[in-house]
Amino acid sequence: MSDSFPALATTVTGSGPGLLLAHGATGSIAGNFAPVLPALAAAHTVVAPDYPGSGETPVAGAPLGLDALTDAVVDSAVRRGVGRFTLAGFSLGTLVAVRAAVRHPERVTGLVLTAGFARPDDHLLGLLPGWRDEVPPALHPHIALIPSLDITGDLAEVAVPTLVVATTADSMVLPAGSRALAAGIPGARYTEIDSDHVVMAERPEEWLRPVLAFLRFLRA
Repeated sequence: MSDSFPALATTVTGSGPGLLLAHGATGSIAGNFAPVLPALAAAHTVVAPDYPGSGETPVAGAPLGLDALTDAVVDSAVRRGVGRFTLAGFSLGTLVAVRAAVRHPERVTGLVLTAGFARPDDHLLGLLPGWRDEVPPALHPHIALIPSLDITGDLAEVAVPTLVVATTADSMVLPAGSRALAAGIPGARYTEIDSDHVVMAERPEEWLRPVLAFLRFLRA
């Protein structure tokens, strides 16, 4: 990676088919996925990178862009010998996942999109100033990226099996965002969980049931 965009600090656990994780804005792998990591790693090689400013990854030297972030997430798996993988994205990570499927179709074998959106709605945009005030400056670039995001044009190009998980009690990303992803991606499966935003922490078992079933389907 360039000096302005550092290589992402990444952990690899488990064995089996590749599963690459993409966390949410201002989050981290530990903060978003820790409760479900053991179950995911039981049958997969789980590659878990932290974005610039999160975890042990240094802050980027330039503003974040979706393409550069996506390429860095994909690179985190390739550099560790995992050349093909399902990509599980949460919140901002759903946009990373979709963009990866379009930019790197030779690597992405499936998508799991949780609490996601194709572009920010007025509700999410209205939360950004207060959200920015609550997080360390190292994470401000994550929030600055959000207003520019729009992957609506990518959805029809996704050509891999996809599971969309909506969080119906989400106070940050409204479930309409997940429904738009499911409607736009050809053949996408859709399920709902009555949870606030970080469903993997709030209702891990409920999240794991459809996700592990989908991952078993991909391995069949």
